[in-house]
Amino acid sequence: MAPRNLINLESASLAYGTRFILDGVSLGVADGDRVGIVGRNGSGKSTLLRVLAGLEQVDSGRVSRTGGLRVGRLGQGDELDPGQTVGEAVIGDRATHEWAGDARIRDVLAHLLPGLSMEAPIGPLSGGERRRVALARLLIGDDDLVLLDEPTNHLDVEAIDWLSTHLAAGNRSLVMVTHDRWLLDTVATTTWEVVDGAVHSYEGGYAEYVLARAERVRLAAADEARRQNLLRKELAWLRRGPPARTSKPRFRIAAANALIENEPPARDRYELAKMATTRLGKSVFDAEDVTVTLGGRTLLDHVTWRLGPGDRAGIVGVNGAGKTTLLRLLDGSLAPDAGLVKIGRTVAVAHLHQEVAGLDPGKRVLPTVEEVRRDIQLGGGDTVTAGQLLERFGFAGQRQWTLVGDLSGGERRRLQLLRLLMGEPNVLLLDEPTNDLDVETLNVLEDVLDGWPGSLVVVSHDRWFLERVTDAVWALMGDGRIVQLPRGVDQYLELRREATAAAAEAAPAAARTRTGDTRAARKEIARIERELEKLERREKTLHEQIADNATDHEKVLTLDTELRSVHGEREALEERWLELADELG
Repeated sequence: MAPRNLINLESASLAYGTRFILDGVSLGVADGDRVGIVGRNGSGKSTLLRVLAGLEQVDSGRVSRTGGLRVGRLGQGDELDPGQTVGEAVIGDRATHEWAGDARIRDVLAHLLPGLSMEAPIGPLSGGERRRVALARLLIGDDDLVLLDEPTNHLDVEAIDWLSTHLAAGNRSLVMVTHDRWLLDTVATTTWEVVDGAVHSYEGGYAEYVLARAERVRLAAADEARRQNLLRKELAWLRRGPPARTSKPRFRIAAANALIENEPPARDRYELAKMATTRLGKSVFDAEDVTVTLGGRTLLDHVTWRLGPGDRAGIVGVNGAGKTTLLRLLDGSLAPDAGLVKIGRTVAVAHLHQEVAGLDPGKRVLPTVEEVRRDIQLGGGDTVTAGQLLERFGFAGQRQWTLVGDLSGGERRRLQLLRLLMGEPNVLLLDEPTNDLDVETLNVLEDVLDGWPGSLVVVSHDRWFLERVTDAVWALMGDGRIVQLPRGVDQYLELRREATAAAAEAAPAAARTRTGDTRAARKEIARIERELEKLERREKTLHEQIADNATDHEKVLTLDTELRSVHGEREALEERWLELADELG
């Protein structure tokens, strides 16, 4: 049987002023579809989601939805009530035993809201915590279609890994806008590219989208030499990457190999290291026996770590483990409580912070970059002007004369990056550089960094970007240590899962001293939950029978007596369930 169509757009058009966001677009979402949307910032990706949600009307064409369709949406902002508690916002009016006994709900809460009390008020929460609450509320719902706008914002690598597994294993339809290529490749079965008012559809996730798009460009003989080059480089990276990325049945290996057979590695590591040594000498950063304590927590505990000329290090870790603190140590803005950080004499550091700052909203784009420098020399001796670099990062033609104050968040992030690069630093510290950047801009940034001869430290939750631009990955484990990961992010996730499992085993061991037999308590909880399900079904049946026999008073009296008995039995079981749950913590 063909899957049920949920939403269809037929020749839909939508314009803002004279600019078409959607221009005669026809597409559909069916049961089981998992769609990823990519495109330049400002191309209309979020607008398309709002049209699908029914929050924005098209100017012409038709949007049809199946009757009774339940749609859940996560926008880039949240609509949480600051007066509610976390539990009220996420769980709603569900009974305690109902949500606590649901493995799916427990899984969502454990991975998105660890350490966050259900009684905590929404108002004082940080932006990241509110984002997680909104995402958790959406995921435990029972919507037919879920619309996600940048769901990985404020999530760490571990949470994104869980989210990708959770979404891929679910049976709900979803449409998501995301710049996270790992999430796209893991979850999406279809990729939509929004460009110039059109929506191009590609089968599969990000890897297949890259290949299909490259083939489309090649077959059309489009005059876009630079863009083709970026696509070939991305394909070359896919071929050299983890096997999981290129082992999908639909991935056309022969076509990919033909397209990239003469493509060199993304980076000439030997040549870049030689150039970096010339610019930096033999020493960049040496942290020796460093300890840092902030807010009563020891983030770095007698850590020794070295970054040499040309080294490209990626840093991962749970939120609050000290990743940003490490970058502040390296740029000299934070002194250690103990130990020493030695900085090479020729080091010129540029630090991209998470916050977009230092831009004058009254200036225009090109002068904002040119006030730093008019041209720079990239790897290989190529000289690039400020205007040429702006064009590569999506500021073409008149867009270079736009007021900075009129730029979107993603465009301001691009401008901030460009100003850093124009300063010709020999060491880059990048703190979550992929925030607010679209996939195409990430490709351009990776291409620029491929030819950049210097040392690089990247803190990022974007594992695709991290593995693409760095040569070694280190982890802050939250216990004051920094650990090298020869197998990259996969190894970090394994270590985190082992730590979580060890903590889970330790907790029942402690609880047994209080309760005597944890295993028996858990068995009793499982039995009670089964009994509660039976009693709820019996209650529903009795209510239906009472309604059907409303005129038979004797029958109603008998049924009502049984209903009261069932209700009393259910209350007693719920009380026992709560006692056991408290004992188990």
